[in-house]
Amino acid sequence: MKKLILRYHFFVLGCINFVLNSCNTKFRVWVGTDNEQKIYNLKYGEHKKQKMDIFLPSGYSENSPIILLVHGGAWKYGKKENMIQLQKMLFKNNIPSININYRLVSKSKKITYREQLDDISSAIDKFNSLTDKAELLPDNYILLGESAGGHLALLYGYRNPNQIKKIISLSGPTDFYSPQFLESFYSKYTSPTIQKMVGTKFDRKNFSEEFKEASPIAQATNVPTLLFQGNKDILVNLQQGLELDSVLSAKNIPHKLVFMKNAGHTPRFFSKKKRDSIIYPNILEWIKK
Repeated sequence: MKKLILRYHFFVLGCINFVLNSCNTKFRVWVGTDNEQKIYNLKYGEHKKQKMDIFLPSGYSENSPIILLVHGGAWKYGKKENMIQLQKMLFKNNIPSININYRLVSKSKKITYREQLDDISSAIDKFNSLTDKAELLPDNYILLGESAGGHLALLYGYRNPNQIKKIISLSGPTDFYSPQFLESFYSKYTSPTIQKMVGTKFDRKNFSEEFKEASPIAQATNVPTLLFQGNKDILVNLQQGLELDSVLSAKNIPHKLVFMKNAGHTPRFFSKKKRDSIIYPNILEWIKK
């Protein structure tokens, strides 16, 4: 008990330094009866979107992985509150987590997926500076992203295998450049969104390599990956999950594809029964594996 109390006090003291510098009036801390902590709207950068919620249950071990949640929203919309059900589920299972907002794609502000990857990096840097106080190990993260957040989780995780131990992608896009993608109807109706995300014109006759650079199937490294893909997903074509599954198999990268029949896009739109029987058990098994 004394250890838990000390953990709480030292962690919050570390957070207060950020609060004093940020003048963020929405920052708040909740402490439960067993010294669980929920820290809301901690700034990890100067932009108004660069905030995160940290949930620390009681009783986790020092080597417990930290789950970093990345919301979806076509890279241009969404907020961390969209991931609250997942964060609550992790908290209930004694798994520490970070749930981040990040800068949204904007042509006028020159924000692309690259800046969003930078935000994931900044959030990790900030929490790494607090891991001693939270009694957790630095650079011991599992990225869990939904839809566009799944794409960002895959891309960041494959590029940073020293920090990211595992990846979980829920309906995340994986391919913006292969012949299969370019010839598909899916590429036609998604190209306006994708070119904004990449920040480059999508032109089949003069195709830019930057779309390959933004594609997780071209970036895959040896980071164990859990994929969820619905066969009736009209926002992220089912081939996206299947193609990455094939690439990971060819490279002998540990992975699992949960291919869901009669399922659409992201667990927020699934029934509670499907979340409780398929999504959550697979996530928990992958984290603890």
